[in-house]
This record gives sequence, C-alpha cells and structure tokens, in this order.
Amino acid sequence: MDTDTTAAACGAEARDFGWSRADGEPPTSCGYLTPQLLKILEGLKVRRVCDLGCGNGALLRELRKAGYYVSGVEQDSSGAELSLATNPGVNVYSLGVQDDPNPIIRAEVPLFDAVVSTEVIEHLFSPHLLPIFARRILASDGPGYLILSTPYHGYLKNLALSVFGKWDSHHTALWHGGHIKFWSRRTLTELIEANGFHVERFYGVGRIPWLWKSMILVARTRALQG
Repeated sequence: MDTDTTAAACGAEARDFGWSRADGEPPTSCGYLTPQLLKILEGLKVRRVCDLGCGNGALLRELRKAGYYVSGVEQDSSGAELSLATNPGVNVYSLGVQDDPNPIIRAEVPLFDAVVSTEVIEHLFSPHLLPIFARRILASDGPGYLILSTPYHGYLKNLALSVFGKWDSHHTALWHGGHIKFWSRRTLTELIEANGFHVERFYGVGRIPWLWKSMILVARTRALQG
C-alpha cells in the first residue's frame, strides 16, 4: 500500500468514531471539564467560541446556556448530526483538522475569540494540524485563545499506572478510534507553541493533584514568524 493510500485509509477510519448517544448525553469527561472550562472562558471575557471536535454537541449546549455564541466542528458524520439535532440553530461544520477551514472563515463574521477542543488531540494521527486549524479560525484583530484538554500524564501518575498494572486499560488499544497519542505538559506545550500560540496557563482537573484525569492548557495567539 503506498503512502497516499495509507493516509486515505487512516482518514477513513478516523471519520467513523461511532457516536451513538442519540439524546446527546455528555461524555463522562464533561463532568469534570465543563465547570473549569466555563471559569476559564469567563475570565478571558470572550464572546464567540468554537468547539473543535464537538462530538455529539453536549459541550455546545453548556456553552450556549452560559450565553456564548457557539459553533461546532466535527469530523465524524454521526457526531455532527447529533450536534445539529441537539443544538438547533447552531452552525456545525462537518470538517476535520486536516481539511480546509475556508467554509468556516466565509460563514463566521466575525471569526472566533476562542477555540475549545476537549479530549480530541490524543486521537489524531497528525496532532499539529489542530493548532494550525484553530489559528486560522480565530479573529486576527485581537487576542485569540486555544483552550485544549487531553488526558494528563506525569511522573507520579505514570508510576501509579505501573504499580497497579493499569497500562493496558489506560492505553485502550482495542478501542476503535481511541487514543493514539499520550501527552505530558511539556510535549503538549511544545506542540502548541510551535504552531502559532504561547501557552499561558495550565490546569489539572479530575481526581487529586498530580494524579489528575486530564489537563487543560490555555494558549494565546502570537505573531507568526515570517
């Protein structure tokens, strides 16, 4: 199989995540992520928010309730359909981070103040495309923010996983469309800062400190080189 064919096959796999919560029931992670995300957004004083990788639309609903103008981006067709069904009147774009964001740029005037992406980047074959995509749909006339969450990894948590023999369940290797990247604060910061942002804040969420379930990084746009 040549490189182009392999890439196409990988893309096809990634497009079928398997959303089946017809009522838009929130994923478990929403319970500990959403309160912190809402605090962060309130502190940033933003108004227009894009949920990049919006899944079945559960977070879109919470953002709307909090008074934000929201749009969603979701590559998986069943997820995009659920997001539309449970968020009438909201723009949901059936795109992946490898796609051209021009349909969003043409439709959203003005562009967004913040892009939120929760528990997405660990699923991506080419994770650098996420901050690049986010950068392009943020307004250029002011600070733009990328708020990104992913499962947390650090020395103590990794040690605990080893001691209690939890790596097999943690890596979820048998989960179709599951986690294929495992990030530390350092590696995720490096990725984000190499693609047009400066990381300003870090939060650990869920569980006790240093054994957190997830981490949230808040980054601000900076001038691109060249």
